[in-house]
Amino acid sequence: MEKKQFVLITGATSGIGKEIAIKLSDDYNVVLHGRNLEKLNEVESLCAKKNSILTWLCNLEEIEEVEDSLKLFLLNNSIEVAKFVHCAGVMKMAPLKMSNLNILKSTFNVNIFAASLISTILINKKLNNSSLNSAVFISSNISNHGAKAMGAYGASKSALDGLMRSLAVELAPKVRVNSVLPGAVETEMTKDILGNEELKQRMLSVYPLGIGSTNDIFQAVSFLLSDNARWITGQQLTVDGGRTINISG
Repeated sequence: MEKKQFVLITGATSGIGKEIAIKLSDDYNVVLHGRNLEKLNEVESLCAKKNSILTWLCNLEEIEEVEDSLKLFLLNNSIEVAKFVHCAGVMKMAPLKMSNLNILKSTFNVNIFAASLISTILINKKLNNSSLNSAVFISSNISNHGAKAMGAYGASKSALDGLMRSLAVELAPKVRVNSVLPGAVETEMTKDILGNEELKQRMLSVYPLGIGSTNDIFQAVSFLLSDNARWITGQQLTVDGGRTINISG
């Protein structure tokens, strides 16, 4: 009997990941990943009921546990993951003089190491029947640029895009791998920043199309996962309202 195929979304309990998970559930069976069971259950209740919804509870900061946790999850549920969206992310702003090993470890464990280890499991024939055919990593428009107090975060996103490009070459033609690079998006995580009216106005002045919504990122991810993007791999799709091309004084 053929196993059901799913889309795995890490970081599905908040912000961009939550939006992507809920909306993808209209068209796919989905695996919701998070580290808070209460939040996972809440998102599950918001997903479409016509498809299957599963939850994978795992703290990606505990990187040594990730592979075994995912292996056990796939085995216990007897499913295959055909598509993978890595939305889980850690963003700890700290100037270099205040940075430390703990910040670097937690940032890189979640943002880059987890993406690589999960991908390794999903291309494995024994564990996942080599079912993976598309992966999208949620990066950031800081990946190709720089910002104060963003050393760890920016470095991790640059590494994520480097991984994306190499995997796109290595795993072709079976698997397509791409990144989406959001700019400032209104989420729970950014509401305090955008709640500062002076700061919000300053940001609006450099975003030609204004601040983005989580739906803007979902639309890009949905396209890259679909067969409409069948000839696209190894690409950074920047979705930032024109922020990174604006060099106005």
